[in-house]
Order: sequence, then C-alpha cells, then structure tokens
Amino acid sequence: MPAKPSRRKAAAARAPRVLRGTVFITRQVHFNSAHRLHNPAKSQAWNVKQYGLCTNPHWHGHNYVLEVTVRGEPHPDTGYIMDLGELKKLLQRAVVDVCDHRNLNTDVPFLRGIIPTTENLVIAFWHEIAPHLPPAAALHCVRLYETPRNFAEFFGPDSA
Repeated sequence: MPAKPSRRKAAAARAPRVLRGTVFITRQVHFNSAHRLHNPAKSQAWNVKQYGLCTNPHWHGHNYVLEVTVRGEPHPDTGYIMDLGELKKLLQRAVVDVCDHRNLNTDVPFLRGIIPTTENLVIAFWHEIAPHLPPAAALHCVRLYETPRNFAEFFGPDSA
C-alpha cells in the first residue's frame, strides 16, 4: 500500500502568503560636505543678514543624514517593495558618492548654480533618486538632516 503524502510536504508546496497593503520603507545614509549659503545677485550685507555665519566665504561643513522613504505594495513572490540593499546602492551612487567630502557649491554638477540650503538639497536629491527606482517603489519622501535638530523634507513636485 503506497504511503500517504505527509501534511508537511503539502504545506511546503503552497506559496507563502504576502499581505496586501501600502507600506513605507526608509533607508538612511550619511555623508559629509562643505557649502556656503550665498546669493551672488545680492550684496555681502544682504547675504550676512540672511545667512549669518553660513555665508562665510571660506565655507563650513555638515555631517548630513539623508533618509529616503519609498512606498508600494509588497511583491507577491518576495514580500518586498524593493530590496533595501538595492535602495542603499542607489542612494550611494546618486547622492553619497557625488556629495561626500565635496563642496556642494563647486564640486557637485547637479547643484551648480543652486544655493545649497537644506530645502534646495532635498528637492535636488529627489530628482537624482526618483528616476532610478523600480516601478513598484514610488518615492514618497526625501528627508535631510543638516544637524540633529535641523532638517527638511520633500514629498515630491506634486505634493501640496
């Protein structure tokens, strides 16, 4: 008489469940950069009034923390929106490798001619990151900490 298939084998043959729902995943990376807040179309007095010590012609630096959040539904085969290791590699290529230990005013091509405030940086970083995400992972938020207490976040060009 043939043996009955074990319940364990039958259970193993079924695909595991992946729950449906929109999920937000975040990856954090770090980089160090120098910059100067300065509007060359304005006087030095105006720049000092607006930016204070941040308009120092000899630059100043920050230990930036960048957080990028993507949203989507977990894939039915993997349970991932996207692999966080792949998100880390994308952020490394798009932002960290280009900005780390650089002068944001002079050394970063996509920032040339832009006053590198934290507000402008999150918008610029969004545009560098978004085109490289897989279709299932929509960019939700780019948050940049200039200091532990000062940060800006951007939710995309269509957010209101």
